[in-house]
Amino acid sequence: MRIKIINPNTTVSMTKAIEQAGKKFARARTEVFAVNPSIGPESIESFYDEYLSIPGLLEEIIIGDKDEGVDAFIIACFGDPGLLAAREVTKKPVLGIAEAAITTARLIAPNFSIVIPLHRSRRLSEEVVQMHGAKDRCISIRTTDLTVLDFDKNLEKGLNVLEEECKRAVEEDGAECVLLGCAGFVTFVEELQQKLGVPVFDGVSPAVKLAEGLVDMGVETSKALTWSPPEKKVITGFSEILQP
Repeated sequence: MRIKIINPNTTVSMTKAIEQAGKKFARARTEVFAVNPSIGPESIESFYDEYLSIPGLLEEIIIGDKDEGVDAFIIACFGDPGLLAAREVTKKPVLGIAEAAITTARLIAPNFSIVIPLHRSRRLSEEVVQMHGAKDRCISIRTTDLTVLDFDKNLEKGLNVLEEECKRAVEEDGAECVLLGCAGFVTFVEELQQKLGVPVFDGVSPAVKLAEGLVDMGVETSKALTWSPPEKKVITGFSEILQP
């Protein structure tokens, strides 16, 4: 089984950390590898960033489907950018890490909080929660003053800030599970879980296990109507990879 994880931003150090997290709980015979597009923003913290990341992300999905023998895909950004479009260009399972984390949290806790990097990104997370039908289970979204790249550059400072907000989510909001709302937070999961005393998830590890299960069951993305392949048409200004 081959699972391709796509970090939609272009920061290679983050991609490497995501790959390590993806491999951690994968079965021995599952090959997990992570890539990032060559085009797009270095981090995703706004709607602008998110939309600009999608063409490069879709290229990686199409390449994986046609040329790399990939069995399932994971989009490693907590905004799940391009998730529905990605399901149109392949019949292989495509999972977003927010969707995977939310789905897993629902199975083990009555509620959850999400902790994300930057204050301005709150609306992005609110829309993801709504898209995945989890407004009744998400009791808070906590934010910090640090950008995604700040966390990547100074892990110790990032962990301290993240721990403070996670503790507030548990102690003040009553969170019984905490979701780390950034793929770049994968390195913090174990330490935070030990300190908080409640389940803590990044979305990458749950997505890998869900992907393995879907592939094992022979499940493919429905092409009946909504996620059928895009209609053939000329798309001007983009690479040939994106031509339907």
